[in-house]
Amino acid sequence: MRSYLDFEKPVAELEAKADELRALEARGDGISLSEEIGKLDAKASQSLKEIYAALTPWQKTLVARHPQRPHFKDYCATLIAEFTPLAGDRAFGEDEAIVGGFGRFRGQPVCVIGQEKGDSTETRIRHNFGMPRPEGYRKAVRLAELAGRFGLPVLSFVDTAGAYPGIDAEERGQAEAIARSTEAWLGLPTPSVALVIGEGGSGGAIAIAAASRVLMMEHAIYSVISPEGAASILWRDTARAQDAATGMKITAQDLLKFGVIDRIVSEPVGGAHRDHGLALGRAGDAIEASLGELANLDAPSLVDKRAEKFLAIGRHI
Repeated sequence: MRSYLDFEKPVAELEAKADELRALEARGDGISLSEEIGKLDAKASQSLKEIYAALTPWQKTLVARHPQRPHFKDYCATLIAEFTPLAGDRAFGEDEAIVGGFGRFRGQPVCVIGQEKGDSTETRIRHNFGMPRPEGYRKAVRLAELAGRFGLPVLSFVDTAGAYPGIDAEERGQAEAIARSTEAWLGLPTPSVALVIGEGGSGGAIAIAAASRVLMMEHAIYSVISPEGAASILWRDTARAQDAATGMKITAQDLLKFGVIDRIVSEPVGGAHRDHGLALGRAGDAIEASLGELANLDAPSLVDKRAEKFLAIGRHI
């Protein structure tokens, strides 16, 4: 069953009416309602197109958090063949908020690492809502370094509200783990591509997103703090999250303009949650194009260009 956001109510009403007519027609009373259904579908499609052509930053935040939006497991299942997951950081334990392993992307062997939020109560708890603990980042570093030794590209899929802020995570060195992971990504001797598929929250995101190419889905967000967190700090009022979202420039369009990301991956009209197959296909094409741009660079060039890319952020705004 499709879930609608508040600003999608006009579309929800039109699609509900069209579904009612389909159900009436399906009863077999000999009534043809195809013309009326077609008109409602066309009107709903046009309304959806107009709404999504003028989304505010806060509305994009809601789309990025949509419960039916494709998660890392969907990208991995669709884009990665022969995926073999590996577990544990070889120091403390396993963290299922970050899933990683090796497989083949369109025939090319790669290392794949992503943050998984889960899509049911059980899986969300198991994956800690996509908020990694230190052992998750240390596992990511272990896999990325292994990929570097074997000359394999690293693909990372970012989707987290932020690193887990619990006491146990702080006791095990959360900040140090994030810093080490960021350092490892910057120093990778192989091509790396990061794709922000939903939320790119704070250090929890940058730890696996300091890549040679940083891509964003059209309606994803990427920021140093959540809009609610920023509103709480600035105005001591989380109700002003919409104001914070607008001022923080967290959308893919703003970040491309500032040089923080390299490419926007367009989504189907109505967001990636409306057509998983089309969204995942476009993401795969963008990743393939990015890997192609990096294919002829040697290890020193990859490291140097990656460093130049991140050092240049903010210098020409």
